[in-house]
Amino acid sequence: MAEQRFASVGGLRTHYLQAGSGPALFMLHGQLPGSSAEVEFGGNIDHFATAGYTVYAPDLAGFGLTDNPQDFSIAARIAHVEAFIAFTGMAPRAIWGSSMGTYIGCSIAKRDPRVERLVITPSSVLPPPGTAPRSEAAEKQAKAIHSYRPSLEAARALLSCVLVSHKPSDALVQLFYQMSTGKNEEAERQRRAAGRPRAIHGELSDLRASSLVLWGNDDVSVPGERGVLLFSGLPFAEFHMLHRCGHWPQHDQPERTHRLVGDFLRAA
Repeated sequence: MAEQRFASVGGLRTHYLQAGSGPALFMLHGQLPGSSAEVEFGGNIDHFATAGYTVYAPDLAGFGLTDNPQDFSIAARIAHVEAFIAFTGMAPRAIWGSSMGTYIGCSIAKRDPRVERLVITPSSVLPPPGTAPRSEAAEKQAKAIHSYRPSLEAARALLSCVLVSHKPSDALVQLFYQMSTGKNEEAERQRRAAGRPRAIHGELSDLRASSLVLWGNDDVSVPGERGVLLFSGLPFAEFHMLHRCGHWPQHDQPERTHRLVGDFLRAA
């Protein structure tokens, strides 16, 4: 079972989950208002620890139980993850990003040749823009994100937009809500003020790492077209589209996700 730990990383008291032994697999969560390592990867860590990996899943700067930084720029947030990797003393053989975590993971892999494998799940920031107009469902989800104010009702409504194959459990709703309150509510405001990161999809053709692009066919926020466009610009990649699956494949289709990711990591 994953252990909850704290460490001082880059001047921030950083919370992370760790389990297993073997090559290092770093899981990087996204940036919904209540995102954290446990919220997004709590159901996946032990599986890969049992499969023979040392799994590290940090709460990124300004999320979960990790301190808020003074600098909310994406460059500072990437630097915090790089400092966390250095703290572990492990080579980042594989990085699995969820949503904004994919942007951070790819940014690190661009300059760290030790990264051999990237798992890329749906992200609204990393891929090239698509051609289709935003759907009504996408507008509804965007409104749920940008109008979010911490409450159990709001947490359930937002998670119900994100998840496709099942309704969010009471436990997940409670955790997401808790991770969106207090200092994390202020962090959400600061991230919005920092603005959208610059586009890097045009720079990914030089990646040395192999990539698994795992997309949800029913992700209304990032249609499959954008996943295909991202895949097309990666030099060493494979692409899988899952039905009955939205923005979090590891939640909507955990068994299929575990098989695909496991096969991909073992092929290194």
